[in-house]
Amino acid sequence: MPDEIGFVGVGRMGARMGARLIQAGYGLTIHDTNHAAMVPLIERGAKQASSPAAVASAAEIVLASVPTPPIVQAVSLGPDGLIQGKRIKIFIDVSTTGATVAKAVAEGLATKGIAAVDAPVSGGITGAEKGTLAVMVSCPEKTLRIVKPILEVLGKVFVVGTEPGQAQTMKLLNNLLSASAMAVTSEAVAMGVKAGLDPSLIVDVFNAGTARNSATENKMKQHVISRSFSYGFGLGLLNKDIRLCMAEADALGVPMVVGSAVRQLLSIATLTEGPDADMTAMARTVEAWAGVQIGQAPSA
Repeated sequence: MPDEIGFVGVGRMGARMGARLIQAGYGLTIHDTNHAAMVPLIERGAKQASSPAAVASAAEIVLASVPTPPIVQAVSLGPDGLIQGKRIKIFIDVSTTGATVAKAVAEGLATKGIAAVDAPVSGGITGAEKGTLAVMVSCPEKTLRIVKPILEVLGKVFVVGTEPGQAQTMKLLNNLLSASAMAVTSEAVAMGVKAGLDPSLIVDVFNAGTARNSATENKMKQHVISRSFSYGFGLGLLNKDIRLCMAEADALGVPMVVGSAVRQLLSIATLTEGPDADMTAMARTVEAWAGVQIGQAPSA
């Protein structure tokens, strides 16, 4: 077990993953541009560092969970980035970065002898908290042997390849299907409600038959019909992920007819609901177009 692990980006997902690493007995050195985000982990024994470079001078293995590809590049290759650290040997990116940026980061870090590991995760805040994330990994076998015990603290590890970017592609495919399920389920339930059907019954029937999907199982009743809209993943981030997926598909020459429609809905929902709104709030955009409301807020 390494004596110290670094973690850059301890927001909603990173904080929970960091907490699990501390609970598992790892020492943790952390950095985040938002000091308040670091406080809960500092209170649990984590050490604060002033920059990604400082984190990489305290630990041989550093994870990062940050929101966008440009931030990943800045954190890893920038003037105060991990590449400037004195101890780092392995960088694990649990963000959703996309294959193009993952390859560029791996190439840049390799000039300093630093190995890069794609390890994007799926499962949301609940999965991060409980250690039940799906962790998609691509890296050489010798690196995998070192990092796998760490990643298993976060969830179930799926080794999808050995080359930079392969796990990132897998994550984009996952998010494309997740977003598509949420989009079409919102449309289907809105149509049923407008036809006079009960939304909870609609979801029950879907889940008992061939229409069952991640939105019917884990989102519609819990976050749309209840009107909580609190699944824990932002519309702006999902919109970013789907745009990344469409760009990668275009580069590979793969048509994305349905995916393009989902991207359009997400773009509009992000504008109307705001990028910080929950991803389940895309249902509100569909409701507005259909002139219905799916479910009622619970009475006080």
